[in-house]
Amino acid sequence: IQYIVTTFFFFILGGLAAMAVRAELAQPGTQVVDPGFYNGLFSTHAAFMIFLFIIPIFAGIANYILPLMIGAPDMAFPRLNALSYWMLPAAGVMMVVSFFAPGGAFATGWTAYAPLSTDTPLGQNFFTIGVQFAGASSIATALNFLVTIITMRAPGLTFFRMPLLVWANFTTSLLVVIATPFIAGSQFFVLLDRAFGLNFFNVDSGGDALMYQHVFWFYSHPAVYIMMLPGFGIVSEVVSSHARKPIFGYRMMAFSLMAIVLLGFTVWAHHMFVSGMASWLRVPMMITTMLIAVPTGIKIFSWLATLWRGVIHLRTPLLFALGFITMFTLGGISGIMLAIIPVVVHVSDTYFVVAHIHYVLFGGSVFTIFAGIYHWFPKMTGKMYNEALGKIHFWLSFVFFNLTFGPMHLVGIDGMPRRVADYAEQFATLNAIISVSAFLFGLSFLVFLVNMIMSWRSGPKAEGNPWRAHTLEWQVSSPPPIFNFDRIPTVVGGPYEYGVPGAVHGTFDERPEKIAPQRGERVGAAAP
Repeated sequence: IQYIVTTFFFFILGGLAAMAVRAELAQPGTQVVDPGFYNGLFSTHAAFMIFLFIIPIFAGIANYILPLMIGAPDMAFPRLNALSYWMLPAAGVMMVVSFFAPGGAFATGWTAYAPLSTDTPLGQNFFTIGVQFAGASSIATALNFLVTIITMRAPGLTFFRMPLLVWANFTTSLLVVIATPFIAGSQFFVLLDRAFGLNFFNVDSGGDALMYQHVFWFYSHPAVYIMMLPGFGIVSEVVSSHARKPIFGYRMMAFSLMAIVLLGFTVWAHHMFVSGMASWLRVPMMITTMLIAVPTGIKIFSWLATLWRGVIHLRTPLLFALGFITMFTLGGISGIMLAIIPVVVHVSDTYFVVAHIHYVLFGGSVFTIFAGIYHWFPKMTGKMYNEALGKIHFWLSFVFFNLTFGPMHLVGIDGMPRRVADYAEQFATLNAIISVSAFLFGLSFLVFLVNMIMSWRSGPKAEGNPWRAHTLEWQVSSPPPIFNFDRIPTVVGGPYEYGVPGAVHGTFDERPEKIAPQRGERVGAAAP
């Protein structure tokens, strides 16, 4: 829980930076901050949201839920878990302190491209060290998840009986362990260039600035899936339990997660189509970028098929899951557009790219985070949230999210550059609409905050299983006892057998008399 609370603190800081950016862009000309400080604001906004909110909050949710789902008393390495948590505040402090460094904050964007990042003021050093802390935290957490999932599953919990959230965190952890050392290496090289005068990226001294982009994006495109796969798992849990139906194509959903892991390492250079990289690399990267839409398309189809003819309960978690499916699909469509080389040449470094990434990472990742928080809030706190406030939060978020980021596609296609504190008069009207919508969108978070605080303090007591879900975390009290289970559960069936008479996922009987069918052996209709 402290993971989740801490990351929401950084979410608020990143959101305030975004509000300052939109205040500056409400009208042409200088409004609130000078261009240098503006560069620091949008850089900090992106760094906080990516490194200190989206990636670690998924780890926080999984730290609580994953051991319960697999029947484990705790994570495999509790002390390593604590270390990985405490590295996050250290990373945040480093990035905030950069604003007080001589010359101002790091102002290179979250990408910190060399050679720009090797020549900027001292604040860049703090960003570089902060990324190292965040990366080390991420790797430690991923190793902990892998060991926990592989070695601590309850009796009977085979890989194809695992809930899809466990599959999602397993595949995400593989991505983290393989990819994160690359961003650590890129920032380490930048630090060596800055602190010791080495020349990894100094072209005049034989360095290669393009090498930085290759190393950076070899991590940072898989990082998109590091920020998406846990959300896919959350949506699978929410859709199945609130539609009262088995996940359609469970095994294919698991295999598609593995396919995303493999294909995720073959698409990094689509971020570099206008960088001057080798021209022969463009077409292969365009093809692999389009191919990776296939496993994600499988997931969209599966969720829709799961909802089809289900007994749907439109509670707040499912509303956010449906909002995710809509927004992520739109972000995926613009992603296919950005895979096409002639389109990228036209819209590169425009607000079209800003719109795309926010539809994927906010309409995608953050909507799934809210779905997960609402879904497991009763389990974590033992209290029920206010459903009316939850639905108000969803509709405000959904409407003003689209009014904020939808018009960015239009100004981007017309050529409005991103990362610039001013713009031409022709973009004034749409930017005014975007800025007003952004402030209202930001205020919608206050509804969530009030709901969580009031419900945690004085909400009605939650049942052990308010959603009548099948997975193991719902078979214990809310909140769970110390070490999660009084007795080790035995898994006897699949996790989503809604509508299968007599089916259970796990039992606490020492010798279960009835074994429910595994997922894939029998498909049930919707349960009431």
